[in-house]
Amino acid sequence: MIAILFIAVFAMGGAAGTPAISEEAQGENFYNRVRASGTGYFEVGSSVVDRRIGLEYSSFIYGDGRLEMDSRAAVSTSSTALRGSLDGGPVPLNLVEDLKISYSGETPMVGTKSIHSRAFYGGIGAKVEERFEVTDMERVQTTYFASSAPPSPSKDPADTSVARAVGTSHLVGMDVSTSFTGTWESDYRWHKIFYKDMKEHQTFSGVFEVQRTLRFSESPDSGPFKGLLP
Repeated sequence: MIAILFIAVFAMGGAAGTPAISEEAQGENFYNRVRASGTGYFEVGSSVVDRRIGLEYSSFIYGDGRLEMDSRAAVSTSSTALRGSLDGGPVPLNLVEDLKISYSGETPMVGTKSIHSRAFYGGIGAKVEERFEVTDMERVQTTYFASSAPPSPSKDPADTSVARAVGTSHLVGMDVSTSFTGTWESDYRWHKIFYKDMKEHQTFSGVFEVQRTLRFSESPDSGPFKGLLP
């Protein structure tokens, strides 16, 4: 077995930073919790497209074997309604998904996941994609996204203080700790038309343990985002 630790942090601030997307007065919220344990065929998928916050997200897995899964997902057009914790600090978010999964079977489990902050709709152009095909897997994963800010002035002063404390307008991240037998591929890209194009690809095929912290952030301010410190 091969063990790998990977940390990737991409951040940008200053005058070129993309401002946060202004939130509407009335927010829309979604929450889903799934726990499953058993043996047999399964399919689990979700998709979110919301142009108001520049979000495109999809996730899908299927297989035929022994499965244990605990999944929690929340999406909100108001980042003040959905707050997470990142590296010990508060973070306003528009999407967060926590996934714990264990699988074993002769038939491979196949999965895909993608999250994209669409620049055309006010996002920063960061995109993360992953694919896997495994016969055994233990996996703990958190996916998160932020792009919006409360209208000014905010009704709750605490909302403004939290946003100022983390110092970021946009955040795309996918952190994972996993062990598996099979193949796992990842691609991530940060593209801004005419002046930025960052790409990275990873493939692990065999028996592996991998820990990965992957985050894209951007702020119109030049101050650091404390939540990005590894």
